[in-house]
Amino acid sequence: MNRHPVHVKINGVDRDGYVEARKTLVDFIREDLELTGTHVGCEHGVCGACTVLVDGQAVRSCLMFAVQAEGCEIRTIEGMAGPDGELHPLQAAFRDNHSFQCGFCTPGFMMTAASLLEEGPLSEDALRHELSGNLCRCTGYQSIVAGVMDAFERVSDSTGEGGR
Repeated sequence: MNRHPVHVKINGVDRDGYVEARKTLVDFIREDLELTGTHVGCEHGVCGACTVLVDGQAVRSCLMFAVQAEGCEIRTIEGMAGPDGELHPLQAAFRDNHSFQCGFCTPGFMMTAASLLEEGPLSEDALRHELSGNLCRCTGYQSIVAGVMDAFERVSDSTGEGGR
């Protein structure tokens, strides 16, 4: 098989690999880079479990080929906590609001929410709309929304920026 070189910066670390042209980004992350926090759910871009940040944008990694990520900066759930292990405000808010049940969907919701945190706080209705592309099998949506709203507060309190 013809393999193609791929160079990415993932969670702040430069990584290289050789992949078949049709290998998905999620499979490259999980199999080649051994970062298994990104989950594979539907493999059709419907559930959101495989969401990662690619150059700061939330992306369904099951719908993107690894070769398309060439030269990109990728952030997965493993890259959320600080280098000293301190929880990201989103992780702390999810913990404090019990924003997970089985945990399968949590990485996807958290990465989607991380991209939203960069943009600034949203109203609850707007947040529900933005998160509507992520599915929770345990129907834990209320606690997930509460966790993200709490994270918006934590981040805006630390930066002094208001919401929209």
